[in-house]
Amino acid sequence: MRCPSGLSLAVSSERGGAGKRGVRYFNCKGGREKGGRKKMCGRARCTLNPVEDVPRACGFNANLPTLHTQRYRLSYNIAPGAYLPVLRKEQESKHGYVVHCMKWGLVPSFTKKTEKPDHFKMFNARSESIQEKASFRRLVPNKRCLVVVEGFYEWKKDGSKKQPYYLHFRDGRALVFAGLYDTWENSEGEGLYTFTILTTRCSSALDWLHDRMPVILGNKEAIDAWLNITPSPKVDSLLQPYEGSDLVWYPVTPAMGKIFFAGPECIKEIQLKSENKNTISKLFMQSHNKKQPISEPSIRKAAEDSTHGHTFENSQEPSNTNEDWEPIDDFKVCIGIKREASPGNAEETEKRRTKRDIEQLLVDPKKETIVGKENPISGEERQGYMDRGSHKNGMPRITGGKQANLFSYFGKS
Repeated sequence: MRCPSGLSLAVSSERGGAGKRGVRYFNCKGGREKGGRKKMCGRARCTLNPVEDVPRACGFNANLPTLHTQRYRLSYNIAPGAYLPVLRKEQESKHGYVVHCMKWGLVPSFTKKTEKPDHFKMFNARSESIQEKASFRRLVPNKRCLVVVEGFYEWKKDGSKKQPYYLHFRDGRALVFAGLYDTWENSEGEGLYTFTILTTRCSSALDWLHDRMPVILGNKEAIDAWLNITPSPKVDSLLQPYEGSDLVWYPVTPAMGKIFFAGPECIKEIQLKSENKNTISKLFMQSHNKKQPISEPSIRKAAEDSTHGHTFENSQEPSNTNEDWEPIDDFKVCIGIKREASPGNAEETEKRRTKRDIEQLLVDPKKETIVGKENPISGEERQGYMDRGSHKNGMPRITGGKQANLFSYFGKS
């Protein structure tokens, strides 16, 4: 079955083989499944040395034996299906532990040998239900592991866009996740070790970003308790959100959403555009796009928003205040809004209207009335004022070469 562009095909999510199965699609970036719950922790950074860095991050002073390290590739952008160093118990080792490079994305041992493994099915496991799902319940007693990375990515959805953030410890130490692993054998008898990362509800500091987060074992006590097969009733106390203030984050380039973009540029911090910048400019732009007039309250509110939170040093009250100052009218003049005519301007308005009508009368000889009144200028008189020549801009001339004006009709007082 072919899946939509940018999505990966999965048969159920965080479900055991005994659970209901159905085709679902989810974004490899860790977005919401189609018709399912949100996925998270689907990308990570791991450039650690499996021989030295991984044991040290888990609290071991000595180097531990390693397995399949040649399959591991350092990357700033690791996705499910890649190999990662995992620390697990190993009875045959003299230290009791081994660093084993496994594939990220659990493939249960009961999966059919002829079936092609899909590492995107169960790269996460909800810690609240691991005791219920058949794929995980049988692994809790003796197949726990530690997944060590330097940081992980999560996407914040903003409308149709998604902005990735890089999460890591402030002091640069590695993060240790609680995990479960399993082994599967294909039809040719080749064994494959795979693992999943446990998730829990999000911490109070990160609830703006996502509703889930990996189970972070933040100290040696928690690490030892998870590795040393703590009785199941005590497991719940370990699988809680990490609330430490040393877990920090910052935005990174959206280009790292592509798996092949796996260099140091993935963790380079970027500056996001301020959402409240140029509030007034945005208001005028929106009004222009909608072709609607801008109301004075909207403009005044935008002006207040644009200065909200700013303090102006050395500001003083004006020493001489003008009682006749009208802030609203002055504000209208600044932004180009016409002032409404007041009753005191009626006479001036009437004069302008009369002048305009007279000018129109000169252009149109057939017009005999002005503003609904009888025309005070007869046809003969009009001929005395006008000659047959026309001005270069289309306006008639008065005999004698002078431009028509109000004095031509009302006389000089």
